[in-house]
Amino acid sequence: MTESTNLHALFADQGQSPWLDNLRRSWVENGELQAWVDRGVLGITSNPSIFQKAIEGSEDYTEQFVQLLGEGRSIEESYWGLVVTDIESALELMRPTYDATNGLDGYVSVEVDPGLAREQEGTEAAARVLWDTIDEPNLYVKIPATAEGVPAIEQMIAEKRSINVTLLFSVERYKDVMEAYIAGLEAAEGDLSAISSVASFFISRVDVEVDKRLEAIGTEDALALRGKAAIANGKLAYAAFLEIFSGPRWDALVERGARVQRPLWASTSTKNPEYPDTLYVDELIGPNTVNTIPDSTLGYFLDHGTVARTLDADMADAHNVLAQLAAVGVDLDDVAVQLEDEGVASFEKSFDDLLASLEAKAATLK
Repeated sequence: MTESTNLHALFADQGQSPWLDNLRRSWVENGELQAWVDRGVLGITSNPSIFQKAIEGSEDYTEQFVQLLGEGRSIEESYWGLVVTDIESALELMRPTYDATNGLDGYVSVEVDPGLAREQEGTEAAARVLWDTIDEPNLYVKIPATAEGVPAIEQMIAEKRSINVTLLFSVERYKDVMEAYIAGLEAAEGDLSAISSVASFFISRVDVEVDKRLEAIGTEDALALRGKAAIANGKLAYAAFLEIFSGPRWDALVERGARVQRPLWASTSTKNPEYPDTLYVDELIGPNTVNTIPDSTLGYFLDHGTVARTLDADMADAHNVLAQLAAVGVDLDDVAVQLEDEGVASFEKSFDDLLASLEAKAATLK
């Protein structure tokens, strides 16, 4: 019998699903991933930066890479071959969780080519290829919540493909994403129970950028707001979630088997060493949510995290924090635009750098 942990309590007592924000081949093969599941992890997320670190940082992928090149695959085709193999292995490992939770959890996420973030039709085509190639019910295809990505998300949901919406930074864009999900469900035919989605709302990066701006302002009022923006932003996102997934329009979809699109807290490692190392887990706990957590932060939370409902506590303070930020001159809409641009660029750079690294590796192998 597995010993009960803080991660088990998060789900059992608070209705929040803890997921692991990391994936590498050796973890599947050596039992590390299964050990995380045994400790209470209920899903896995990946992104181009995670795959860059995994593939460049080990020889675990060399044998398959040589094989793929030998089959005449291009460098980019070989990259996707490596990624799909890891995703399929993780999906198999998580399938018992998917079955045990009746499709609530047990998902593994893979992101479309980040170079398509500003292309609706390209994103849709890439999402279809990944979904059809992998063809497992517990797969999430990740699509960024750019202006071009939002209609692609709606189309994929209408086609009954499960989507993890990524790179969300503002409550307003999050409302657009929830609308796209609901409109997609309304356009889908028949039973909706097999369609699932999460909306990945990024947390710690907001504090990093806002704190930088507060320090540049430098007044006592501004400096007093450091470390408060991200959690307040997340709390208001949760309030929007509760509001939108209620009422007659949503109830009509529930009758067809629809599931809510759960908010997923992403970027939840603490970037500032002056802040508690479990800050972005402890302060965002509430029902019908997911927190995807890097393994180091999961370790901290297992050791000394606090399991208590905090997400909808003191909402007045969250509103007050955002009002105070505006009063001292921090424009959260501008912050969101900057972070979206940086996020897209960061994932695209990881993708391009890894392809260049594989190109160099192929040259040495020859």
